Amino acid sequence: MNINLIGVPIFYGADKKGPEYAPQKLREKNIIQMIRKHKHTVYDMGNMIVPKVKEYNKFYSHPKMKYLDSIIQINTNLAHMVYCSIKGGSFPLIIGGDHSIGLGSIAGVSRAYENFAVIWIDAHGDINTIETTGSGNVHGMPLSHAMGMGHSDLVNLYFEGKKVSKENVFIIGPRDLDDGEKAIIQQQNLNVYSSEIIHKRGIENVTDEIIKQITQKNIDAIHVSFDLDFIDSKFVPGTGTPVPNGVNIEDTKTILRMLAETKLIKSMDFVELNTLLDRNDVTADLAIDLIDWTFKYM
Repeated sequence: MNINLIGVPIFYGADKKGPEYAPQKLREKNIIQMIRKHKHTVYDMGNMIVPKVKEYNKFYSHPKMKYLDSIIQINTNLAHMVYCSIKGGSFPLIIGGDHSIGLGSIAGVSRAYENFAVIWIDAHGDINTIETTGSGNVHGMPLSHAMGMGHSDLVNLYFEGKKVSKENVFIIGPRDLDDGEKAIIQQQNLNVYSSEIIHKRGIENVTDEIIKQITQKNIDAIHVSFDLDFIDSKFVPGTGTPVPNGVNIEDTKTILRMLAETKLIKSMDFVELNTLLDRNDVTADLAIDLIDWTFKYM
């Protein structure tokens, strides 16, 4: 498989410095060599250009969403790079950066595939809008806008309209949802498998159910958007918004393996490694291990 490695060194969506250094950290940790040993060809496409914005200007383009213009610019460029990668027969592996880049990734996949699914693996729902956000951090909003809910400039990013049908979105592992997000989940009847459900039913049972639904829908492609804070906070000190009572490393590997074995994953985000918060590269090393593990089964 040909893999395009795309770095997106951005912290604007999280408004917390650290994730912008992750693409370079993972390169230093030999991410490319790790993937190549599984007989894949890796092309390092470098890092997306991230415009410099002073912190005091973060609300310049919108009173409730931080760094909005820059996030739109970066995600639009990312969307086109993802689209071109897929149309050129390559697998885009997008390394964040914070999770605001998930909107650009999904937009690019959406232009390439008509019938695709998004599997959002995260401790958070990331389905806030300007009406529900308490922080103004756009990394908590990409999935809602990808489904067509929220601010028009984000909904219409790259091309007009929603990017993915809500029926084809599966949110796995959330355990830190805002009240507004809980209301959206109920109103929209979204497919959500909380960490509580995972602990109760087991990761294999949950993943198997999702794969069966995807099979019944005759899905052409899966986009996996993986946030390191999906994993229980005691294992991942180097992420910006760690949450306890999460999934352990073994179960994380199980879901990644089961999804990879479907051979339907055609693109992937790997986000929210905060190198400034990490301790002795524990989280960075885990990130490398998980990527290595996933591409072993691709």
